[in-house]
Amino acid sequence: MISRPRRTRKNPIIREMVAETRLSKDMFIYPYFVVPGAGIKHPIDAMPGINHFSVDELVKDVEQGLKVGVNKILLFGVGENKTEDASSSYAEHSVVADAVRALKSKFGEDLYVITDVCTCAYTTHGHCGIIHNDYVDNDETLEVLTKMALTHAQAGADMVAPSDMMDGRILAMREGLDAHGFVNTAIMSYAVKFAGAYYGPFREAANSAPNKGDRKSYQMDYRNGREAMKEAELDEMEGADILMVKPALAYLDVISNLRAQTNLPVACYNVSAEYSMVKAAAQNGWIDEQKLTLENMYAFARAGANIIISYHTREMFEKGWL
Repeated sequence: MISRPRRTRKNPIIREMVAETRLSKDMFIYPYFVVPGAGIKHPIDAMPGINHFSVDELVKDVEQGLKVGVNKILLFGVGENKTEDASSSYAEHSVVADAVRALKSKFGEDLYVITDVCTCAYTTHGHCGIIHNDYVDNDETLEVLTKMALTHAQAGADMVAPSDMMDGRILAMREGLDAHGFVNTAIMSYAVKFAGAYYGPFREAANSAPNKGDRKSYQMDYRNGREAMKEAELDEMEGADILMVKPALAYLDVISNLRAQTNLPVACYNVSAEYSMVKAAAQNGWIDEQKLTLENMYAFARAGANIIISYHTREMFEKGWL
């Protein structure tokens, strides 16, 4: 035989030399759930190792994370007053806005702060928009989302990340931010967010499950890969700086196709159920947690993601897995 591919797998040194996919700490973003109050650090049962934090406790935890290299975080607000119009989502002193101010005051440019922009945790019905006649009103929702993004930018957020899946929201936010002088506030779009079962633990964490119906009229049908490319292309045309695919593990083909379509950075969200399944299996002794976690991370990167949002981030950094 002339060709023997095993030659370059002979030992760890040559395997490292020819590895096609690399991971680095710079690729990872760590999500946090922030709640009103003080002195709160409350475990989320469905997501072992993940907690609800009040702002004061969040600052302490972020400080510890920075010591191991966790310098990019994504904030979700939980526990605000829920209304039909989601008005608490864009209040000047919403828990997310207060958290951003506290974090930027303490850590400045050492910490990159991203905020989730969606109404689901702020509405009585739990949907990602304003409801009229039992249907989420797309264009009225855009006004709320733009106000929310602006509030976060005014508080000091480096980037906003709309996860609502309303049509036209990237353009609405870009125009709203620019009109108020926030031309350098970046937008990471949940460009391709599928409706499915992978968000179960998150809905406990964010207290955001819809109390009627589902989200299939605005989140994407998981059977549609070509439509995913259309959604991403529209968001790129509207001014998104980063395009995200969510969930990640069951949608590696979508990540790969998007990587081939765009020159923008591609992110993926390693969502709650993907995380919790690994944790549950590890707790039962069924898997090697480190090996399986890293295998998933390399799969995301191999598919084409150069940014990975994952609840595993902090533990991977602390335990030196990367």
